[in-house]
Amino acid sequence: MTMTMTEQMLADEGCPAMTAKDYRSDVKPVWCPGCGDHGVLLALTKTLAELQLAPEKVSVVSGIGCSSRIPAYLNTYGFHGVHGRSLALATGLKVSRPDQTVLVAGGDGDGFSIGGNHFLHACRRNVDLTYIVMDNQLYGMTKGQASPTSAPDWEKGKLTPGGTGINPFHPLVVALASGANFIARVSGTNANGAVPILKEAIEHPGFSLVHVLSPCITYNREQLDWKKMVRPAPVEATNDPGRAARRLMTDDNLNLGVLYKGDRAPYQPDLRSRGVSVADLEAPFQV
Repeated sequence: MTMTMTEQMLADEGCPAMTAKDYRSDVKPVWCPGCGDHGVLLALTKTLAELQLAPEKVSVVSGIGCSSRIPAYLNTYGFHGVHGRSLALATGLKVSRPDQTVLVAGGDGDGFSIGGNHFLHACRRNVDLTYIVMDNQLYGMTKGQASPTSAPDWEKGKLTPGGTGINPFHPLVVALASGANFIARVSGTNANGAVPILKEAIEHPGFSLVHVLSPCITYNREQLDWKKMVRPAPVEATNDPGRAARRLMTDDNLNLGVLYKGDRAPYQPDLRSRGVSVADLEAPFQV
């Protein structure tokens, strides 16, 4: 097995390989005990250790919500952005610093509601990002309102006591139609099972969506049953968008694994200097 650049550097300097603990910050998570986001954090640190990425070469961008606290808990570069704008921030970072491994963390409300337009165009642009969305089908930080992925008959939200009556958003279907290059689903209650899929998502070129079933034990304890209900996807990943569309349209939200692996080249603008001065840029606007 060939070593990564970081592994080779560590070996040359006689340093031990980095462990999952090396990627954790000293900040203690404030998530509720049993929250699926704990498992995502564990899976992410294990994945970074598997890849042996230098912490200063990893940037984690987030928006607002329970899941978006993740950058504070990692010993990497991090940016805690505003609600729904994490993908815009991450896109700017990646195209200007292609040497960085850029990960984006968020939730179903942050990503598919206020951030929905950015989600569509991030898939379309196909910049080399990995978007990890922790979906608990509600807004947890603001006391359990219905989110875009809530079932139409979910009646626990105080703002929708009779249910929303609205069909849920299907992020994987939308991601495929919008041009995402890699689509997968993992369980927040199985960190070890998530690691190989997260690793594959990060290594796959282009925009990767990893949909995480992350139960909220405070506002919907029934989601703990997901652990018993999820199953490996019955078919191998496909690179055929048509075949993937048929699978995803009939998906019951419980199939885990890599569901689509596209082969589109990622978007990356040419950053070489074109010799344009500030005066050249200002010239057309002079009166």
